[in-house]
Amino acid sequence: MRLIQGNFSALKQHLKSVGVTEVDGVIFDLGVSSAQLDRPERGLSFLSDGPLDMRMDQREAPTAADLVAQLPERELADLIYKYGEERYSRRIARAIALSRKTHPLRTTFDLVSVVSRAVPAAYRHGRIHCATRTFQALRIAVNQELDVIEGAIRDAASVLAPGGRLCVISFHSLEDRIAKHTFRSLSKGPEACLKLLTKKPQAPSEEESRVNPRARSAKLRVAEKLPEGRPI
Repeated sequence: MRLIQGNFSALKQHLKSVGVTEVDGVIFDLGVSSAQLDRPERGLSFLSDGPLDMRMDQREAPTAADLVAQLPERELADLIYKYGEERYSRRIARAIALSRKTHPLRTTFDLVSVVSRAVPAAYRHGRIHCATRTFQALRIAVNQELDVIEGAIRDAASVLAPGGRLCVISFHSLEDRIAKHTFRSLSKGPEACLKLLTKKPQAPSEEESRVNPRARSAKLRVAEKLPEGRPI
């Protein structure tokens, strides 16, 4: 086994660097690493205080603190709405813009505090933490997560051996939507190269969700590489 640190958007380059041209399987786990999520210094969780970083690869830039400090209010609101599907995105962006004038948001608790003050009380005490969607949106933006999924899936399909399996595990609707449409595109028409093995995404069982609560939102899609030249 050989481990390579890098973005899966460069899958082909990583394989080429170790002399591999064809593989029997690829698994994309699009979730946040629990090892990173549980480390406050990574700034990925709103449950513990730490620097507002959120980078998966800390060799890259910018950080979440950079985004909340530099983005115009409207762009920040659009980002929180688009990537977090947050209905109070404009209120939150406005609160951030006002707060940063006198108090730069440098830590996760700084951001949680601003979000908490910006949303209605009922939302603040709702089923999910009121900062969940804002943190998700900033993390996606910092790491450009959605931008690379389609290309990575297509690259993976191109290096699969006939009969090889391609699996994508997503954790929110935006990721799953991209995986769904890309799989569909690669499984239809005269240039089809994949056969879908999951017509609908597979979800974890109640037992798995109980044992591992972080798995409860996971969705698995699987496809198989067709024999060369075989149309669907």
